[in-house]
Amino acid sequence: MTANGYIQIACYVITLLTLAKPLGWYMARIYEDKPAGLNRWLAPLEALIYRFSGVVPKQEMGWTEYAAALLVFNLLGMLAVFALQRLQTYLPLNPQYLDGIAPDSAFNTAVSFATNTNWQGYGGETTMSYLTQMVGLTVQNFVSAATGMAVLVALIRGFIGRNQDTLGNFWVDLTRSTLYILLPLSLLLALLLAGQGVVQTFGSYQTVALVEPAVYEQPKPGADGRPVMVRVEIKKQTLAVGPAASQVAIKQLGTNGGGFFNVNSAHPFENPTPLSNFLEMLSILLIPAALCHTFGTMVGDTRQGWAILAAMTVVFVALIFVTVPAEQSGNPALAALAVDQSVNAAQSGGNMEGKETRFGIVNSALWAVATTAASNGSVNSMHDSFTPVGGLVPMWLMQLGEVIYGGVGSGLYGMIVFAVVAVFVAGLMIGRTPEYLGKKIEAYEMKMAAVVILIPPLMVLGGSALAVMLDAGKASVFNPGTHGFSEVLYAFSSAGNNNGSAFAGLSANTPFYNVALGLAMLFARYWLIVPVLAMAGSLAAKKIVPAGLGTLPTHTPLFVALLIGTVLLVGALTFVPALALGPVVEHLQMMNVH
Repeated sequence: MTANGYIQIACYVITLLTLAKPLGWYMARIYEDKPAGLNRWLAPLEALIYRFSGVVPKQEMGWTEYAAALLVFNLLGMLAVFALQRLQTYLPLNPQYLDGIAPDSAFNTAVSFATNTNWQGYGGETTMSYLTQMVGLTVQNFVSAATGMAVLVALIRGFIGRNQDTLGNFWVDLTRSTLYILLPLSLLLALLLAGQGVVQTFGSYQTVALVEPAVYEQPKPGADGRPVMVRVEIKKQTLAVGPAASQVAIKQLGTNGGGFFNVNSAHPFENPTPLSNFLEMLSILLIPAALCHTFGTMVGDTRQGWAILAAMTVVFVALIFVTVPAEQSGNPALAALAVDQSVNAAQSGGNMEGKETRFGIVNSALWAVATTAASNGSVNSMHDSFTPVGGLVPMWLMQLGEVIYGGVGSGLYGMIVFAVVAVFVAGLMIGRTPEYLGKKIEAYEMKMAAVVILIPPLMVLGGSALAVMLDAGKASVFNPGTHGFSEVLYAFSSAGNNNGSAFAGLSANTPFYNVALGLAMLFARYWLIVPVLAMAGSLAAKKIVPAGLGTLPTHTPLFVALLIGTVLLVGALTFVPALALGPVVEHLQMMNVH
């Protein structure tokens, strides 16, 4: 790596960690209903929302009622997005007169955006009307993110509660997450992105003259029926536009990731400049990192939040320094053929296939690690074109459960579950009942933790096995051998961990993959949320136990190492055999190792 590469990575990580504390403090004030500026200025609007929707904000919910409200709300959102897609041809704000979406694709997309996955088996600019993009997809970007944040807050209340059977009010947590956190940050980011050139318009697609006509030859039947080559000259191009900046802002801040355009944040109308690239990449991890400080503040010990943030950051930075060198090393097969892999005189070499020259290798690899560390899934380069090791890291980050920062709310509550497992294992080692944040961790909590940890691997490995066994699954694999298997494994890793990115060489917009991946997204989202809420309810009903001589401190470097080891051990034991059949074998083949 060059000094420039180190500087780019350092600037990103330092800026992220610097902003985590003030934003984390602000979010804690919001959830604790303490003065924080916006929540006092907009209090009348919040009260109006409750009055209009019939919500009694002081009425708290038990975990079952909280979960029921969440599930019903998400189901209604899912049905609304499905209906919008099916009926868009009859609805306004469709200047290109796009047809309604096929049922299987509409199901997949509705599930994808409701679950905060934002997997896309379609091209946005050729499939979705402006109304569907805004009222359907953008709205779900807000509320699916707010749902994850609400679950996290409920879990925190489980730790700080004493002998109580309630976790707060889902509608209040949802409203405050949206009104005071996601909306203001999205408005600010959308304005900054629009200033950088991200499009925001209701106008029709624009037809423009090419600076230089494109000329090529294509076959055409001749008089005798035999094909003859004819010259074709294209002088005009149709440019897709639309209200993109508003959707791009929340797709990044809410760790959603769904692109307004097919190539996502590699598109110059979604991500035109190095500054827009930095802002979008920063916003992917901003809220998940800041929520760690929110957690520490709300439980009354900021060291707890910093310990979890430290564990996340150590793994994140370590994997950056695996991915970036892997991409900068290039392809030895091309080097053996004396092919110059450099982009220009300033860049000596590296794997630039599938990457934008305006971002380069470092920013492309950094984005790939950040977007799969979070449950974001947006891309500024094509992960399918990464080297085997460069592609393995994003895949493995998802397979770890997307707890290295992870989605807004979902990443941290997943990491807290791993923390519970870590203290339980430590308790077994010393023969003492484990405790975390003053609450005894007993059989019920461990059962719920086991469900949370085991469901995503079941979706990933079970779905991948089914896909490579059935003709319907194999029919979409156009790259034979190990890379084709990697594409299938990546798809189910993405769906089974609510990420949304893809090895796009797999043709996934088919009835089989739309249904299979849709089911994986549903189970991976809600079969984790319900056990987490059940754990929160159990913890809230317990008394707080004072720390004793045998209590494991959970804010020390030792615990950070134990937490990292727990996460990596589960990931290694679960997915290394599958990875060995895909990217590991592919790397050995690339290196000509027999």
